Amino acid sequence: MGDKVVKFFDHHDGAEGAGQRAESEENENPQEEDASPEEEGQLTIDVYQTPDEIIIESPIAGVDSEDLDVHIASESVTIRGKRERAQTIEEEDYFYQECYWGRFSRSIILPQEIDPDKSEATIKNGVLTIKMPKLNRSKTRKLKVRTHE
Repeated sequence: MGDKVVKFFDHHDGAEGAGQRAESEENENPQEEDASPEEEGQLTIDVYQTPDEIIIESPIAGVDSEDLDVHIASESVTIRGKRERAQTIEEEDYFYQECYWGRFSRSIILPQEIDPDKSEATIKNGVLTIKMPKLNRSKTRKLKVRTHE
């Protein structure tokens, strides 16, 4: 019988989006199965707008608010944290391993400038919601041309 653990989670590699799937046979390249300390998972997010705000939502079940850092600048947001497992489970006891445990981060370039000072972050039912008021600054302005005589 082929003993196989199927793992699926996003790794932070600077690229947006797609998850990576790794299937590993027992005792095949064991050093690749263990996450290195520098390796981070990448959050999945939804980013949308209302007339007055840009909103980011991310499922972060199992993360304590003390283990979460949200840094907001006028044109970007970075979310960092860690999800720790409450118990140790031996590798051979898994049938499927799809959840990511450990450090994670995600940086988002915002499509419009926001007010970091009036932004807020909340967690409800395992979903992080970040609400950021839009700044209504026009990126262009019309200049009146004067004639010098």
